[in-house]
Amino acid sequence: MPVLAISCGDPCGIGTEVVLGALATLRPRRFAAVVIGDRALIPARIARAQPRALPPLRPGELVAVEASELGRDDRRPGRPGLPAGRAQLAAIDAALELVLAGGADAIVTAPVSKEAISRAAPSIGFRGHTEYLAKRSGAGPIAMMFHGPRLNVALATTHLPLAAVPHALTTARIVEVGRLLNRAMRSLFGVRRPRIGVCALNPHAGEGGLLGGEEIELVAPAVDELGAVGRFVGPLPADAAFRQAATGRIDAVVALYHDQATVPVKLLDFGRSVNLTLGLPFLRTSVDHGVAYDIAGKNRADPTSMRAAIRLAAKISSERRDFAGM
Repeated sequence: MPVLAISCGDPCGIGTEVVLGALATLRPRRFAAVVIGDRALIPARIARAQPRALPPLRPGELVAVEASELGRDDRRPGRPGLPAGRAQLAAIDAALELVLAGGADAIVTAPVSKEAISRAAPSIGFRGHTEYLAKRSGAGPIAMMFHGPRLNVALATTHLPLAAVPHALTTARIVEVGRLLNRAMRSLFGVRRPRIGVCALNPHAGEGGLLGGEEIELVAPAVDELGAVGRFVGPLPADAAFRQAATGRIDAVVALYHDQATVPVKLLDFGRSVNLTLGLPFLRTSVDHGVAYDIAGKNRADPTSMRAAIRLAAKISSERRDFAGM
């Protein structure tokens, strides 16, 4: 039976609400959950324990781990201060320590505020769960992936200013992400011979160098190299790549920067897709949305994406126990 460590994210956002809402609707539960967050936001009816003293859990059991105790003003919806930033980081760290110690099989994360964590802990250079978990766990090459009903997408770069993307892209990095995505499609999602499109960076795939040379210099060599491990096509104009993915002509897409991936995902699969980190030594899933300060505390948050993230983590954890390189 898999045990999931679920971090509740920003106490000033919708994280705890979607976690508890998702767990309440997942019946029957064939997993146990360790819910990690602020004590006041987690119902008292859930048993509490210290992460290092967790007893063996039974299917469907919920245990709460207190990562922080905040004052009322510190958890005010939509207004994260330094204590809330520290609380978000503490929840991530508690979940990470639990899974690395073997007390959980996977981590499921609710959304955090990168700004709040960065202000509370400026020395760690926090840019998101993906980068932070990779650094803390000593992982090798990693990639952010979105898995949804219509689209499967992995990102070559993640949380960078757009102007920095061309300088961060390399042929080697595109190959790394392509390999991770190919392996995930086969091992995690059962596609035996996935056909994967690799996006271009520039409009119209650069028009033979007229609109930019990255396709000729970086992307095409990566596609050639990836041909040795799977069925890759490209460089494809991004609009064509996602149209082909949405209509089933290709199984997955390598996107080169954040919004190139997330715009189509949120148009076609929003609320139903799951964010995964490929390449960690454990499984990590998350929602496809942010902290949603505008509806925090109003009991309006939709737990569908969190439910999908928990369900996928439980399913994969039940089928696989070795996630290294996934």
